[in-house]
Amino acid sequence: MVYNVLWLQSGGCGGCTMSMLAAEAPDLLTTLEGAGIRFLWHPSLSEATGAEARAIFDDILAGRLPLDAFCVEGALLRGPNGTGKFHILAGTGEPAVDWARRLAAIARHVVAVGTCAAYGGVTAASPNLLDACGLAYEGFYPGGALGASFRSRSGLPVVNIAGCPTHPNWVTETLMLLAAESLSEDDLDPLGRPRFYADHLVHHGCTRNEYYEYKASAREPSDLGCMMEHMGCIGTQAHADCNTRAWNGEGSCTRGGYACIHCTAPEFEEPGHLFLETPKIAGIPVGLPTDMPKAWFVALSSLAKAATPERLARNATSDHVLIPPVTRVPRRS
Repeated sequence: MVYNVLWLQSGGCGGCTMSMLAAEAPDLLTTLEGAGIRFLWHPSLSEATGAEARAIFDDILAGRLPLDAFCVEGALLRGPNGTGKFHILAGTGEPAVDWARRLAAIARHVVAVGTCAAYGGVTAASPNLLDACGLAYEGFYPGGALGASFRSRSGLPVVNIAGCPTHPNWVTETLMLLAAESLSEDDLDPLGRPRFYADHLVHHGCTRNEYYEYKASAREPSDLGCMMEHMGCIGTQAHADCNTRAWNGEGSCTRGGYACIHCTAPEFEEPGHLFLETPKIAGIPVGLPTDMPKAWFVALSSLAKAATPERLARNATSDHVLIPPVTRVPRRS
């Protein structure tokens, strides 16, 4: 069986497609072919343009071509004044948001690829002159272009593969699960994200975890220490498996020296402070680790700082290892 996918790009940068092209072991096309997934049309990857692309859309709407998954990348633009004319789908004379609504109504599954398509993302940042939104959310609030009650023909809500950008495997694995009818509503978290990656925290597998344990903190982007206390990192709250499923086999934001900004969450684009700044009250970070009561955090931090080994304290504010771990000879009984 072939699983037919139509991909529409709306208000965004195309970064999720760029990320998807970096899929490896196997590469994107090998993965799709092996899973029986066929792109009916993708604006960046397909040869069909103009009248040829329009014919594909018409065949889908007429029922001559079955649509298994309708994927949208980028926020839906409803402005100005609800007309959607800020984004006219090329060659059709009609707003892309209208096309999205018609195609979503007949698709077996509807997938938002990236945080913009899921919740509005960077495209919907204040003052949101474009009246941008996600497919089924506006920030944290259900609604969006399709409405809070939307369900695809399969009965599923919009599947929100949130991320800015998405990891290529989040996209391909979601499509493979959908194609195999192996993704149920219980497999989505409260914000519609697939649990196989959203039930993890970026903190899991972070290479800076030893520094975090002792609250040995970085103060500059090039420092080796934990970036939570001073550098704005919220990897202890961010839902994603970025450090256990690294990009290109080895990369992530925190491994590259940049704080996690929780790009898989609604409204991450407007944290109310600089991304590389940790808001504090009385010296205590406002955004505490998930499930951590404030009193426990204060007590743990005080003990951890008092017990910080000199190695970690000095290495934390350096761009290279100053003091390596001690080599110990194991005791023999």
